[in-house]
Amino acid sequence: MAQLITSKPTVTVEATFRLNEQEIAALDALAGYGTEAFLKVFYEKLGRSYLEQHEAGLRSVFETVRKYAGPALSRTHRARKILSESEQ
Repeated sequence: MAQLITSKPTVTVEATFRLNEQEIAALDALAGYGTEAFLKVFYEKLGRSYLEQHEAGLRSVFETVRKYAGPALSRTHRARKILSESEQ
């Protein structure tokens, strides 16, 4: 007996973008407040209507930023220090 084959088309998107050191530091500082604290203040001051539908994405972005931004900035600062010391 043949089985019914169904299909469900899906669309996904991924975006890659480059940030400079200042932009990485700004995102790191923003995410550093913690997602719950950020959302609490955002919702109190600006309301829930716009951001609430994107809350899961914001949580994911902040988690990614906290995971990668701090270490990237630390490596940059260490490299800058090593280069500065080698000039002396």
